[in-house]
Amino acid sequence: MKALVVYDSAYGNTQSVAEAIAGSLEGLQASSVPVGDFKPETLSAGDLLVVGSPINGWRPTPKITALLSALGNGALTGVKAAAFDTRVRMFIHGDAAKKITHALKAGGADIIAEPMPFYVRGSEGPLRSGEIEKAEGWARTLLTSLTS
Repeated sequence: MKALVVYDSAYGNTQSVAEAIAGSLEGLQASSVPVGDFKPETLSAGDLLVVGSPINGWRPTPKITALLSALGNGALTGVKAAAFDTRVRMFIHGDAAKKITHALKAGGADIIAEPMPFYVRGSEGPLRSGEIEKAEGWARTLLTSLTS
């Protein structure tokens, strides 16, 4: 079983979270992959796909949205999946991770975790203190979900 953490990143914050998640998926052949380098045909039933995006205009980035559109109509049947986003802590901020989760489910994926937000300071970051550790902990939760 392999795990692919596919992400888009404007300022490196989402990439840092993706790398922390991939690095914490112990026991799996895990890697973080920029959305432009992702090849959907490398996924097999039973694999884990984690998709992450910064919030861009209240939703995932256009590149992530295009990828999710291409993965519709059952292309993810048998694949386990989860989603995250990076965002600024505000009263109203959008929810890219929830939109990604809905798209993954529409593509046939089995969602194994609630969407997860990770917070940045200001619009460009850096990540808030403790967010990398939070990403590592979330990755361990994903591993537990795979085995239960």
